[in-house]
Amino acid sequence: METVIKELEQQLLTKANEVTALLAEGKFIEAMEEYLDDDVQLFEGNNPAKIGKEFCLAEEKKLLDTVEAFHGYKVISGPAVKNNTTFYEAVMEFRTNDGVEHKFEQVVRTTWENGKIVNERYYHA
Repeated sequence: METVIKELEQQLLTKANEVTALLAEGKFIEAMEEYLDDDVQLFEGNNPAKIGKEFCLAEEKKLLDTVEAFHGYKVISGPAVKNNTTFYEAVMEFRTNDGVEHKFEQVVRTTWENGKIVNERYYHA
């Protein structure tokens, strides 16, 4: 049983690295289309969940429409994995079309089922 868990954890670690590689390239929509479960729940801090892949994609597209310059998404530590959950720390920087520079330092906690993200929370600083 322990071997099965370790194999699952290795698979999830690979998937988490694939996701963060896409994010580093600014391919947020592609990452979401590929890895989100249809019934995903995404949380920004303590805000209510955004529920459903299609809704989350629509919300992300609205945000990305305001981005004038993407400066990067860099993983600072992780990903780490325990059972069906991955964690990593990242910094994202961009400028919106109103001239405001944004820098989000965040820890991302992701729960996976069948190779898809079913629940994710972003803890921002």
